[in-house]
Amino acid sequence: MDIVTANGARIPALGFGTFRIPGAEVLRVLPEALKTGFRHVDTAQAYGNEAEVGEVIERSGIARGDIFLTTKVWVDNFAYDDLIASVEQSLKKLRTDHVDLLLLHWPQSPVPLAEQIGALNAVVKAGKVRHIGVSNYNVALMTQATELSDAPIVTNQIEYHPYLDQTAVLAAARALGISVTAYYAMANGAVPKEPLLKDIAARHGKTAAQVVLRWLVQQPGVITLSKTATESRLAENFAIFDFVLSDDEMAAIHGLARPAGRIVNPAHLAPKWN
Repeated sequence: MDIVTANGARIPALGFGTFRIPGAEVLRVLPEALKTGFRHVDTAQAYGNEAEVGEVIERSGIARGDIFLTTKVWVDNFAYDDLIASVEQSLKKLRTDHVDLLLLHWPQSPVPLAEQIGALNAVVKAGKVRHIGVSNYNVALMTQATELSDAPIVTNQIEYHPYLDQTAVLAAARALGISVTAYYAMANGAVPKEPLLKDIAARHGKTAAQVVLRWLVQQPGVITLSKTATESRLAENFAIFDFVLSDDEMAAIHGLARPAGRIVNPAHLAPKWN
C-alpha cells in the first residue's frame, strides 16, 4: 500500500469508503475489505454506520494502530460545544478512544468557520483526534481553514474523477501541504462504460475501475476512496499498485474532464466551486 504524507499525517493512499452502505452491509463487507488488505476506513456521522464500522474494526483482530480511521462531523454539529459532544458520540459508536482523521463534512453553515476550527483544535489537544481536515471545500475556504487552525489541515475530501477537473483545488492543496482525498471515483457508474478507460485497461490487463483508481493515486498527494458492497470486487479495487500508467495515458484520462462533470452539488451545503 502506498502512503501519502501531508502536513505530518501518513495516510494510506487507498481507502474503503462506507457512504450509502447500510450498517448490515458494513457488517458483511468491511470484514472482507480488511482481510483483503484495506487499512484506511472512511465513515461519517451522516452515514449512520459508525457503530457497525466500530464493531467490525474491534472484532477484526487487527491492531487499532494499524487502521487509519476517518469520520466526519455533520453540519448540524458545527457549533463548538455540539461538535465536541458529537465527537464523543462518534468515538463511542466507533469503539475507540481516537480517530485518525476528523473532517468538517460540508462548508455551508451559520456557525463561523473560526468556531468550527477552534473546536477541531480542541479535540486534537484532548487526544480524541490525531489529524483534522475538511471536505467539499473550495480553494478560498481551504486556505482560510489553514490560516485559522493551529493544528495542520491534512486533507480536503472532494468529488474527483476523470470527468471533473480539480486542477485549481489540487494546486492550492499542494502549495499548502494538504492532500486531496477523492470520492465518487467511479462517477456514478460512468467509469466502467467509458471507451477510453476500457482501452487503457485492456493494455494493462486491468479493468476501467482499476485504471481510474490508479490514475488517482498516481497523482502526487492524492488519496482515493473505493466503495463496493460486492465482496468479489474488493480484490479488484485493491489491486492497483502493480502497474503504472504512462504520461500519455494519464493525460488522456485528464482529457475526459468536461464543464458539466460535477455530480454532487447540494445547494444548501456546497460552496461556490472553483
